[in-house]
Amino acid sequence: MLPKRFLRFLLFVSVSLAISHSGYAQAQTFTNPLLPSGADPFSIYKDGYYYYTHTTGKNITLWKTKSIADLPTAEKKVVFTPPASGPYAKELWAPEIHFLEGKWYIYFAADSGSNIQHRLWVLENSSANPLQGEWVMKGKLTTPEDKWSIDGSVFYNKGQLYCIWSGWEGDTNGQQNIYIARMKNPWTIEGKRTRVSAPELDWEMHGDLKNAWDPPHVNVNEGPEILLHNDMVFLIYSASGCWTDYYALGMVYASASSDLMDVRSWKKSQQPLFKQSPENSVYAPGHNSFFKSADGKEDWILYHANSKPGQGCGGFRSPRAQPFTWNKEGMPELGIPISEVTPVKIPSH
Repeated sequence: MLPKRFLRFLLFVSVSLAISHSGYAQAQTFTNPLLPSGADPFSIYKDGYYYYTHTTGKNITLWKTKSIADLPTAEKKVVFTPPASGPYAKELWAPEIHFLEGKWYIYFAADSGSNIQHRLWVLENSSANPLQGEWVMKGKLTTPEDKWSIDGSVFYNKGQLYCIWSGWEGDTNGQQNIYIARMKNPWTIEGKRTRVSAPELDWEMHGDLKNAWDPPHVNVNEGPEILLHNDMVFLIYSASGCWTDYYALGMVYASASSDLMDVRSWKKSQQPLFKQSPENSVYAPGHNSFFKSADGKEDWILYHANSKPGQGCGGFRSPRAQPFTWNKEGMPELGIPISEVTPVKIPSH
């Protein structure tokens, strides 16, 4: 007969392993949304951590986590609080964090209290950990012709850094287009802008003026994000009014070897890639970003959506994530928004 002390030890080990295994199993899946609220979510993976941010409107907050599913308990920090007044004091929208040329950069849109003054701004941090060190205001990311600009993002193609954003053609608020321009460095755009997409298809034209956040804002292309795959450049954008349930994702694409500043290089998909799913209770999915799994084998889309119809552009929007695939033609297949009761396997690692 084994000694009682040894039996107790075996029991302790068995229970510990069972608890550990149970916790491990639970950690392998998550359900959407990732957080109760958060519009315009953005995340990248670098050196073992996901860095995440979304629009708060009043500051820029960064989350740092080993697992994107652990955002509710992740380390987070307000890394930038704007001054009480000035050109970037109010309405901070759609922040993005990028690691470029050995430093961290955050791009965001802001104004002084009047939407017509919205422009892009750049912060820089030379610390290895973006939750540490000092975030320095590099200044306004002046877009060509210095028109209304929001939703700035950046990407490299063939060694050239580009900026893409949503902006107005002129000085009045009537239509949002997607533009591209070359960059001299991470805080400076040079040369002219090229319009690569404008709202023109039926599914891009939904907008109820009675509920619009800034009438007469009707036709919208915004939130551009880049996917690079098999020598192709895919630009995914959001269209229709965010105040409608028809807010959805569209795509224009070009060969990575083409002149991206030539509008003739870009082709436009005629149908949305990702749209509302009433059967899954997901409405107005949009303003997405993309990230890779830790092992680099999976592609993921991160987006915001509402859980009920008619919830509009306010605080009901919450961040959600799900993997996506590629079809045999090499085009992204984003699928259908996953319901809030469907378990999602965490990104591979």
